[in-house]
Amino acid sequence: MSRNTVGTDAPPRGSAPSRPGYGQLLRTPGAWTFLLPGFAARQPFAMLTIGIVLLVRHTTGSYGSAGAVAAVTGVSMALFAPRSGRLADRFGQRAVLVPGVLVHTGSAVALTALALAHAPLWALFAAAVPTGASVPQIGPMVRARWAALLGTGSGPAGQARIESGTGSTDTSSASDAASSPSSLSSLLPTAAAFESVTDEFTFVIGPVLATALCTGVHPAAGLIAEAALTLAGGLLFAAQHGTQPRTARHEAGAPAERGRSALSVPGVRVLAVAFLGIGSVFGGMQVSLTAFTEEIGAPGMNGVLYGIFAAGNMLAGIVCGAIAWKTGPRRRLIAGYSGLTLVASSLWSVHSVPLLAGLGLLVGLCIAPALITGYTLVESLVPASVRTEAFTWLTGAVALGQAAAVTVAGQLADAHGASAGFAVPLIGTVAALATLVLLRSRLAPKHPERVAARGMSHRVPMAVD
Repeated sequence: MSRNTVGTDAPPRGSAPSRPGYGQLLRTPGAWTFLLPGFAARQPFAMLTIGIVLLVRHTTGSYGSAGAVAAVTGVSMALFAPRSGRLADRFGQRAVLVPGVLVHTGSAVALTALALAHAPLWALFAAAVPTGASVPQIGPMVRARWAALLGTGSGPAGQARIESGTGSTDTSSASDAASSPSSLSSLLPTAAAFESVTDEFTFVIGPVLATALCTGVHPAAGLIAEAALTLAGGLLFAAQHGTQPRTARHEAGAPAERGRSALSVPGVRVLAVAFLGIGSVFGGMQVSLTAFTEEIGAPGMNGVLYGIFAAGNMLAGIVCGAIAWKTGPRRRLIAGYSGLTLVASSLWSVHSVPLLAGLGLLVGLCIAPALITGYTLVESLVPASVRTEAFTWLTGAVALGQAAAVTVAGQLADAHGASAGFAVPLIGTVAALATLVLLRSRLAPKHPERVAARGMSHRVPMAVD
């Protein structure tokens, strides 16, 4: 992914930026109509796993049981998220979100009540299934809105989204931003970075907030707050229907292309494996940090340490979106993943809070480049008619990797202490890195000209019929 191509466009007017950046991205007409509701709606997701772990650990006394319940939630989300994305592509995001947030709120409340009543483990599993299956896929939906708004892969659909979402956006800025399709599509890497930063900002706030509520108010307060915020934020985001992408029923293209699954694309499967490894880092860190802070008698430090880890991810995401890259996305993905694997291999050997905080920061710095590059690549690999589904496969892969890591790390922490739990991120990233290296050729777009037209390759942009 390189931004050298931007320089071949006509010179910008006035003081407009010479290359894509956050300022130009945020001046895109209609963007703010879904950004703020989207941020509010995705915030609760960062509270879910840690809220379940802290509540079930309190009621059962076992990290293994807590990790298993959180894992069932994650597996359920991973299995149902792609289906949710496919339905959103076909029928629209609002039609999926409204019933989803209602089901999720009721299921999370039921899970909380069962845990406080010391219900058997199978009952907690039963409540965890709908809780995970109904998690609103706000992140993929926001990414799909960006792709539609910037006019990629949808032909006239992108421009239609701009016109319908202009709202009160300053018209002079809108004119500058929309003056050229190539200038809009070249903002896609910046949009991917911006979304990664937003995701990680929620993971800076969410775990700290959930931990503070669980340790300072009541063990169930974190999960109850997650349910309430999901209901309010999800309905608010669903109400912003003006910037929804066009549904697959209205997209141009062959019926076979519109009907196939995003997972039928080989590159999507490779990226899903890579994101499984990233999920193993998130899950392993959450449970192992919780066990570590309990061992040292400072449970309140759990949210702080995880917040530092997420802050590193957010900082790296900001930097990634501001760099004019000279190397291709596949090479960057493998390089970033190699760094992540190297840093994760040291977690199990650290036994002090300052060292763990520093190493957690480094792990976070290595995750963001891999996430951003992966989301950028998948957008170039699939047709617009399955874009939301493709994003949810990656999000679901993170959740599935996190669920597996939470389960294994919880069992290891119970049996051998927190240090053993930190071995899980190492194993997950090594396996994913090996898959990326062996199958890297499958990450090339089937139609390279699509990438050139979107400003995502090192080649000079040209008109594409």
